[in-house]
Order: sequence, then structure tokens, then C-alpha cells
Amino acid sequence: MRITSAVVDPALLDLPWGVPLEQWPADHLVALPQGISRHVVRFVKLNETVYALKETRERIAEKEYDLLRALERIDFPAVRAVAVVTDRQTADGEPLESVLITRHLQFSLPYRALFSHVLRPETLNRLLDALAALIVRMHLTGFAWGDCSLSNTLFRRDAGAFAAYLVDAETGSLYPRLSEGQRLEDIEVLRLNIFGESLDLQAAELLHPSIDPEAVVDDIVARYERLWHEVTYEQEVPRDARHNIERRIRRLNEMGFDVAEVAMSTMDGGYRVRPKVVDAGYHTRRLLRLTGLDSEENQARSLLNDLDAYRAESDLIDEQQAAHRWLTEVFEPVVRAVPGHLRRKLEPQEIFAQIIEHKWLLSERAGRDVGMAPAVQSYLTEVLVKKPDEQAVLGVEVGSLDEILG
Repeated sequence: MRITSAVVDPALLDLPWGVPLEQWPADHLVALPQGISRHVVRFVKLNETVYALKETRERIAEKEYDLLRALERIDFPAVRAVAVVTDRQTADGEPLESVLITRHLQFSLPYRALFSHVLRPETLNRLLDALAALIVRMHLTGFAWGDCSLSNTLFRRDAGAFAAYLVDAETGSLYPRLSEGQRLEDIEVLRLNIFGESLDLQAAELLHPSIDPEAVVDDIVARYERLWHEVTYEQEVPRDARHNIERRIRRLNEMGFDVAEVAMSTMDGGYRVRPKVVDAGYHTRRLLRLTGLDSEENQARSLLNDLDAYRAESDLIDEQQAAHRWLTEVFEPVVRAVPGHLRRKLEPQEIFAQIIEHKWLLSERAGRDVGMAPAVQSYLTEVLVKKPDEQAVLGVEVGSLDEILG
């Protein structure tokens, strides 16, 4: 037996590798929900960690191990590869197939398991949104899956929503960029696989009667196509219509995508804009690195969206230069515009974030970008002046806090 792994759990060496997986004794296994698979798959728990073991040919196991490791390096939502076990033999010297070991994703279930139960409409919507977002992120990464299905996609709850994860990469390939043909072929495989599994569940009377297999598949593809278009299309924006850039970034935020930066190219009378999307948890670190401002994640997202829109309209290619100019020409003047007697109400980052939101509402109402100066003045006189003094409230004794807030 030979184990290839970046970090080996010594307890793995004690497993009965000389026995086919389907014959392993029950005392080595844990029972967890799993989808259908063309291979034998078993779960084991060692030192409070659950591993998934899949028996397959050596070449396939090593390819999938390498692919999962590559996806881990780019922080893609997929299970983590742990090891490949090869050169297995029985006690009689008979060769056995290799085994790919992955770390089981805690608190996750296959999509197939959830489709086997009663789904409320809002739950189904969140599930399908998460699956569409996973496929979009996958294609943006340059990964062609080739085998998306309800069985090899995991879901996990994520702050009231569902996050989807890839669990089986043996048919996948990672490229610098997918062609349109590769992307569409991947979607066609998704359509066939999920439709077939839904029919299988329906035939076994495991699919809720309210779920129509064909309608579900069409819905997933439609959600994917809407999201793919929103993420990738180049938008032509006039030079004086910065509000349109902000509107697009907000739509992406509502779809669960965060925007790292805005790629911009000039054209006659305006710009061609394409946002670069990233996973959540990114903004606080980026804002601190670029500006030195330390803020909460949602505050940082709002400030960075404004910074990226400023950079797009200012013809600035260098990110550091754009951040410095935004800080000195936009953020600091806005903060200084707040009268001294109002500055104790909210911290500067929160005031700026609320001004951006206020400017957005005014612009929506006017049907155009109203500009920062009018938005600041309107916010100070109509909103901030009516807010309680936050520093004063936070500084009182606990016993009197309820009275103040009440």
C-alpha cells in the first residue's frame, strides 16, 4: 500500500486497506446520507474527523486528487482532498482499486437528500439559487465539471441561505478560461443529469408531488443564465452616469456576489464596464490594505463599491493610486463636512456608508446621479441630525440604556 498526501492522519494507516471497501466491517464506518455513485463510497470517522473514501482506478483517483487540490488553492467551494491510497492488495496478493480520501464537509447534505423531502417554495428557491451561483463561480474559474447532479453537489446552511459545494471532480477539467462551447456543454450535462435524477426520485415516490422535474431543471438553467449574464456582460456607461455602475453592483450583491473591482475600458463618450466578482469575507481586508480604514464587512463593501466606481470614472489604472485619491478627494472631505456636534452620532465609516445609501435613494428618485455634495447636505439635514448620539448612548450605565432606547 502507498499513500500520497500533503498531510497524513496517522490513523488512516490503521484502516483495513487489504479489504475491498464494500466489505469493510461496520465498526470502521459511519452512516451518512449520500447520493448515487458509480463507485463504492464509504465514510469513516477518525479522531473526530469524518473522511469520505471512494474506490476507483488509480489514474482517476490521482487526477481527481490533483484537481481538488488545485481548486483548494484558489479557494473554490469544493470538498478538500486528503490523500490517494494506491498499490492495495488483499492478503492473497490480489490487486485492489485505489481509494481517494476527501474530508467530509461538516453539516452538509447532498442535494438529492433534500429533494427527497418536502420542500417549501422559499427553501427550494434558495437551493436553486445556491446551485446556480456555484456553477457560475465554477465557470468563471475555468472549471468544466462534466457531471453536475443532485448526488455530487452538497449544500450547507449559510446565514439563512444555502451554500453549494462540488463533491466529485473526477470528470472535471481546469482551464485558464472556458470557451462558450465548453460552458454550454456543461450546462447541457447538468440539465440531463438533474432531470434524470428527479425522474428517478419521482418513480421511487421520494419526490414531493409539487415538484415537476422538467420545471425544476428549466428553472435552474434560467437562474444560471440570468446570473451569468449579470456577472459577465460588458456594460456601456456614459461618463456622467456613474449611478448605472452602482446599480449593477447592487444587483450583483443581491444575487449573493461581492464585487472586488471594476474592469473598465474607454470608448467614445463613456466606458465599457465589467465587474470582477469574489466570495464574501473579502472586503474588510481589501479596504484596510488600500486605505488603512478598519471597518465591518458590510461597511467595507459599501466603501469599496464607491471606490471602484470612482476609479472607473477617473481613468485610473493603478489601484493604489485610485485608493489614495479616493481617500483624499472623496472620503475625507465627506467626513470633514459633518459638523462637530453631529460627529458623535456615528463613526466616520458608518456615516459615509449611510451617505452612499442616501445618495443612491436620491438618485433612484431623480432618475439620475445627483452627485455627492447634494447627497451629503441632504443626509446631514434630513437624516443624521435626527439620530441619537451613539457615543453618548454607548457610554451610559447599563441600567439606564433601556430607558434611553425606549
